[in-house]
Amino acid sequence: MDIIKKYQILDGTTLKIIAMISMAIDHVGAVFFPYAMWFRMIGRLAMPIFSFCIAEGFTHTKDKKKYLCRLGVFALISEIPFDLAFEGKVGFSHQNIMLSFFLAVAALILYDWIVDEENPERNHSSVVKTVLGVCVVGAISLLSFLLRADYTFFAVIAVFLFYVFRKRHPLIRAGAGVAFLTITRTIGYYGTTGFSFIPLAMYNGKKGKELKWLCYLFYPGHLLLLAAIR
Repeated sequence: MDIIKKYQILDGTTLKIIAMISMAIDHVGAVFFPYAMWFRMIGRLAMPIFSFCIAEGFTHTKDKKKYLCRLGVFALISEIPFDLAFEGKVGFSHQNIMLSFFLAVAALILYDWIVDEENPERNHSSVVKTVLGVCVVGAISLLSFLLRADYTFFAVIAVFLFYVFRKRHPLIRAGAGVAFLTITRTIGYYGTTGFSFIPLAMYNGKKGKELKWLCYLFYPGHLLLLAAIR
């Protein structure tokens, strides 16, 4: 364990910066260089890291409802820039990743409410509650698919896995979510998703510098820039 801690040098802000850079490269490739696969391969690091950060943010936020509302607001703000960047017009054929994360956090809130892990009076019915909670997560995953949110149910389940494994060994926690995304999305350039395990394994559990609003504004902001250039 001491050897592992030696290499855990990345805080939450650093993870987000890595994910933002990866996402920007991915989207530049998707919009302007669709046949240059190396853009998309680098971009595969973003999704697992962002999913991890969403789960981490939910774990440590003081107000889970406000956290959900922020994601909902930025899902709405980001939709037109998302459509313009990738489709060149506003439509409903494909929704942005903020909607996926909004649904993922909604699933976590309902899961926690149903399972009620912190209740010292939980009894034998806890197994039933856990199964019911997982079913609710599954239902919201299906909803994300029907709404055609980016990454659909993959995003919801990835965030859920990073969350439910939060009390396990850091390598197990990182491995659970990354393995799910890698195995289920390993098609062509998606195989590089597995490399996201490296920065996540190096996470030291610290928040880092406060750049919350930069992280929120970056998503619609860089999409608007891509749309304008396009």
